[in-house]
Amino acid sequence: MAWFFVFFFISGFCSVLYELIWLRLAMAEFGVTTALVSIVLSMFMAGLGAGSWIAGRALRRYEGRVQFPPLRLYAFTELLIGISAPVVPLELHWGNRLIEALASHAPLSSAAFYLIAGGWVALTLIPWCACMGATIPVAMFAIKKDSRLESRRSFSFLYLSNVLGAVAGAILPLFLIELHGFHRTLRVGAVCNAIIFIFALSLTLVSRPRSASASAAAPANETRASLPPAGSGGILRLLFLTGLVTMGMEVIWIRIFTPYIGPVVYSFAMVLVAYLLATFVGSQIYRFWSRTHTIESRLLWISLAVLGVLPLLTADARVPLHLVLRVFLGVAPFAGVIGFLTPMLVDRWSAGDPDRAGRAYAVNVVGCILGPLVSGFILLPWGGEHFAMLMFTLPWIATALSPQALLKATLDARAPSKLTGYAWVAGALAIFCFTKDYETQFARRVVLRDATATVIATGEGMHKQLLINGIGMTSLTPVTKMMAHLTLSSLPHPPQNALIICFGMGTTFRSVLSWGIPATVVELVPSVPRLFWYYHPDADQVLASPNAHVVIDDGRRYLERSPQLYDAIIIDPPPPVQTAGSSLLYSQDFYAVARTRLRSGGILQQWLPEGDNADQSAVARALKDSFPYVRVYHSVEHGGWHYLASESAIPLRTPDDLVARMPAPAVTDMMEWGPAKTPVDQFDRVLSNEMTLDQLIALSPSTPALQDDRPINEYFLLRTPFDQLMNMENEAQSADVPAAAPTSAPHSQ
Repeated sequence: MAWFFVFFFISGFCSVLYELIWLRLAMAEFGVTTALVSIVLSMFMAGLGAGSWIAGRALRRYEGRVQFPPLRLYAFTELLIGISAPVVPLELHWGNRLIEALASHAPLSSAAFYLIAGGWVALTLIPWCACMGATIPVAMFAIKKDSRLESRRSFSFLYLSNVLGAVAGAILPLFLIELHGFHRTLRVGAVCNAIIFIFALSLTLVSRPRSASASAAAPANETRASLPPAGSGGILRLLFLTGLVTMGMEVIWIRIFTPYIGPVVYSFAMVLVAYLLATFVGSQIYRFWSRTHTIESRLLWISLAVLGVLPLLTADARVPLHLVLRVFLGVAPFAGVIGFLTPMLVDRWSAGDPDRAGRAYAVNVVGCILGPLVSGFILLPWGGEHFAMLMFTLPWIATALSPQALLKATLDARAPSKLTGYAWVAGALAIFCFTKDYETQFARRVVLRDATATVIATGEGMHKQLLINGIGMTSLTPVTKMMAHLTLSSLPHPPQNALIICFGMGTTFRSVLSWGIPATVVELVPSVPRLFWYYHPDADQVLASPNAHVVIDDGRRYLERSPQLYDAIIIDPPPPVQTAGSSLLYSQDFYAVARTRLRSGGILQQWLPEGDNADQSAVARALKDSFPYVRVYHSVEHGGWHYLASESAIPLRTPDDLVARMPAPAVTDMMEWGPAKTPVDQFDRVLSNEMTLDQLIALSPSTPALQDDRPINEYFLLRTPFDQLMNMENEAQSADVPAAAPTSAPHSQ
């Protein structure tokens, strides 16, 4: 059994490693959209469920025909999983090439794109993930066939070690990616799977499991007779419900804790680690408890009513908690109870039978697939975080009020008094009623929610703010105007059109339209353009212009599938620089796509906030390797860098020359907020602060160019001194203060 523990620890580590990296590679190939992320995660989970179900049924059907040690079958399953590590990235890239080829013959609508991309992701991931899902029933079959090993609780044993490995998989790959990139980290996973294969296969050669057909028949029949009736679906309904609720809540956890822990990779890892660690502890407690007990108290189920809404309390800005405590105190209690109940239900349903365990686990996975979809696309857009959390807690509230309604399948679990149930419900409703969402700290606000994010518009006058999931995006600043005017006036010819990636407050979009040319803006979050009116009183008039075009899509994906050429492409990724996924708009791979969409003499404008030395060097090197001509300027308020990149020489013009090339409405727009007294002085503030790429690269000369495979800006922990990490933590905690404003540097249009 020690060998199985080690195998499943390593296997759990590899599974999470693959999930994290495959998701990110798919985003690079098909876009950073909520629909695409949902497709990838759903197909990953669907493969797990299908593999578990199919493997269990196959083992039941062909059990008597297996003439080789069952552990050998497990060994080859792990080998197949290891092969997937290098193959899946290739398959995802082939899918991107297929869509490019189709789009070159005829434009693809969003529906057609997702249909093709989703189908390709399904064909790519489901077979390999099915191998992952098959490992538990196959290993249970090997344990069952060895008379030396206990089989009735084998699922919970394997589940326990798998979850502990998943904790490691949520942490260690972050450091490996920072050091070596995505593809080399995948190789580490492949090597780990190969190690499992070698050792598991070796065990079948040096040790034979003790089993005799005569002696084994009686225990098998005895086990079969002790199983719950196949038609009693109560336990399966509970497994479906726990999967649905837990994964649906995970979407809400990320949404409500982001204002405190930030939108970076490590923040999501913190939520995942809190969930997995608590699940491991709960599973370990179940393993100890099940040695001497068979019936759990229904109080455990009823406690989920309060524990389910506990994150609303720890995420309340009025509660003074360290950001780590906010997450762990909110997530861990609920996850710990689920970690106890899930293996208990599967053990109870299967009693060590691989077929029934496979079915039970598959049903749980189906709930895990539907939970995020219900949460992200229905509950959060309709009612927000509080409403969604309450909806997911309702089954446990109903259980507290009427235990028999849901728990008839738990073998007459000991029921608490009705008064106890009412007390738990009262506690849950008190938390729901008296806690407040993050946005309530802003006296004046407009809040919009969609499947992508919670968007808040707040503030007055020049102090208006835009927050997405609690993170400050931008402010009303002349820097976002300069992104448009510096770029368009630097062109060698009068501009015909422009593309803006990221809408933000709409300032850059509005400035481009002041040139009287067609302007297309691509925004990922649907609710953001709907708040244009809050920041600019002429928003309706601007949007009514025949030159104005707003597209809701991933900017990079739009460039890849649109044949349109542009004189200017203006890019300003979301803040902070370390935001998860933002490197896809800073990478050398992205610039290769952008080059194909620039008209002759066209200019790409890339905005980069300060970042650390490695970030600045990586972006500068990526641009230097992508474009023969690049100019770099400090912004008008010295809060970041304007990169102008082109395939043609960028004319070196004086401030007077740039102003002379601007139409009168554009000059008026540029000077709307100053800070200079004249247009010439406004441009002089930028042109007088030019630097070279080599100067920026010299800040960190050993840092490679930022690429899709090496997202330097997103993975930074190992290169960040401890005191800087503490400063970042303090900045995150400043979100607790109602008066706290977003970062002053304008990071988004």
